[in-house]
Amino acid sequence: MRSTPLGLASHQIRPFTSPSIQISLHFLPWTPLNLQLSPRIPSLSRFHPLTAKAQNTHLTKTQDNGIPVDLVKILVKFKSRHNYIRVLEVSRKADHPFAGSRLLLLDGPGNIHSISFLLKSLTDTYFDVLATLPAVLPPGPLGILGFGAGSAARLILETYPQGVVHGWELDPSVIEVGREYFGLSKLEKENPDRLFIYIGNALNASVRNGFSGILVDLFCKGSLIPELQDPGTWEKLRKRLRKGGRIMVNVGGSCVEAEDSRRDGKVVMEETLKAMHKVFGDKVFVLNLGNRKEDSSIAITGELPDLDEWKKALPRPLRCYVDLWTPFTP
Repeated sequence: MRSTPLGLASHQIRPFTSPSIQISLHFLPWTPLNLQLSPRIPSLSRFHPLTAKAQNTHLTKTQDNGIPVDLVKILVKFKSRHNYIRVLEVSRKADHPFAGSRLLLLDGPGNIHSISFLLKSLTDTYFDVLATLPAVLPPGPLGILGFGAGSAARLILETYPQGVVHGWELDPSVIEVGREYFGLSKLEKENPDRLFIYIGNALNASVRNGFSGILVDLFCKGSLIPELQDPGTWEKLRKRLRKGGRIMVNVGGSCVEAEDSRRDGKVVMEETLKAMHKVFGDKVFVLNLGNRKEDSSIAITGELPDLDEWKKALPRPLRCYVDLWTPFTP
């Protein structure tokens, strides 16, 4: 029987639907992938063990280099108070960058919020870029606003042995999924004095004497939260930094699919960067992911560091990102 393809593109993951799926995530270096999953239709039902109701069919265009759906498993799938949570596991046999990974999908469009690999720490995604921030920070704790299942925290704790991370996540179910399926429980036990997780509104995050740096990765319903388009939010976060502190932000882009079609990813990204510019002025720099400028971006605040010194402070696999920063011009 001929397989029907499942779409797999680059940055956000769409819901797991029957008989087709579309998955996407940004990979680095900056070339987005557009691959296909090819399901065997009669066996699709076994990928919904925790779901009582099947979703509507979503057909995708046939393409080559497909991945059989029997190499993808849904480990858990449920709705929490805040999110539509799914955990996917991609077989190591898959001929794809996701091979051997677990993926955390949230919200209706199914954007990826965490990724982990069984046999490696680096992800070849924007989480690796986030892990470059501590190298240019003054001493002190790092805040992660939008903790997810801990992908950024894991990289940072492994890369910087003296680093201390305080993470905020609104949805307690996301943290529980992280502990159960992404090794977060083990990470907490191994770092009792270096990793602290809080449940609540990340925009209220604070620590005594301020953060040395803040990572912001805050999405709701498939879009950057509206508060990030308000300069007042960035002013409040700026005041929670120590002297010399910086903020690095996942500002999304056109590839990020929102539940509300009026929340265009590119427009929201531009509005967020403009709000940051009003507070930080010319001290906002952007790193573009993907082979189109508008695909997705990461932003950082502060004077651009000495690039050679930044590279020296990083493990070799992370140094390639340092030269990609450009000034933001509204």
